[in-house]
Amino acid sequence: MTATTRSDTPATNGPLQFPFDEMPAFGDVVEIAEGILWMRLPLPYLLDHVNIYFIRDGEGWAIIDTGIRTEEAMTTLENFLAGPLEGAPVTRVIVTHAHPDHVGLAGWLCERFDAPLLTSYSTYMGVRVISQGRSDADTRNSFSFYRSHGMSEELASLVAIRGNEYLKHVYPMPLQFLRLVMADVLEIGGRSFRVMTGEGHAQEQVMLYCEAEKLFFAADQVIERISPNISVFEGDPNGDPLGHYLRSLRLIRSEIPDDVLVLSGHRRPFYGLHARCTELEAHHEERCDLIREACARRPHTVADLVPILFTRKLDPHQMSFAFTETLAHVNRLVRRGEIESRSEGDRVVHVPAGGGQ
Repeated sequence: MTATTRSDTPATNGPLQFPFDEMPAFGDVVEIAEGILWMRLPLPYLLDHVNIYFIRDGEGWAIIDTGIRTEEAMTTLENFLAGPLEGAPVTRVIVTHAHPDHVGLAGWLCERFDAPLLTSYSTYMGVRVISQGRSDADTRNSFSFYRSHGMSEELASLVAIRGNEYLKHVYPMPLQFLRLVMADVLEIGGRSFRVMTGEGHAQEQVMLYCEAEKLFFAADQVIERISPNISVFEGDPNGDPLGHYLRSLRLIRSEIPDDVLVLSGHRRPFYGLHARCTELEAHHEERCDLIREACARRPHTVADLVPILFTRKLDPHQMSFAFTETLAHVNRLVRRGEIESRSEGDRVVHVPAGGGQ
């Protein structure tokens, strides 16, 4: 096992401090504290890794998140379990949310070690529902959703079938699970963790706070350098996930002290939780400003607004996230009464509230 310990002189980036000099290579680990290990698994995306964590649990290890179901990720995890961990069992599989990079190998680990799955109700049921596959009606609804917001027919056809990729990347889930609920206390190997849940990036996303050691497993709710994707679900086209996310950030600031070590689902562990929450809020407000200013000039569809928020070239996978995140900002502004939506032919456009444009 290759392990890296905390640096005596943490690196800094503005208000954040980074106690580890570098991220571990795939297959290696960093010892966060005695009996807590940080590992990265590869992802086949522009964001090329996901963080998973091992917590000593009696004679074995509890694992927080699992990586995606790909041959590369499975081999990396397999080699680590059989090698450095010397065959010690996985005692519990804790999944923070339903995205494939976090839940993809949960079923495989539970099956292999006869280990229980611990997660939120929304996560478990979300995975089970998505795993039933998409019907033709689902695909048609998705296509119509994207077209109504100005996406081209060709791109809408590609994006509308993206849900089928989910099934390839997620191992079948166990038929039973242990539900984690906000304010639960989870005991793992002599440590106590308070369960928190957050919204916006994923429904009822699980986070764990160890008060005694000032450790906060934040999943994808708070990450250094990058903002988690906040997307409108096509089955809830007028939903307000950005509002939910911003409220969750405020809850975190009120409930979790600023001096915790933040252990996120991606990137590096860091100190500076409250400052990062404030940065994330400001980031989304800046995007709302851009939308409001654009709509003041002329009516815009979501497709018109995407290149204003996302200036780089996007492939269809990235476009689906950028598009629904742009709509999340539009819906937030509609909820706040700052812009309004109206139909122009078969498209929905957005204009200033109160009859402007």
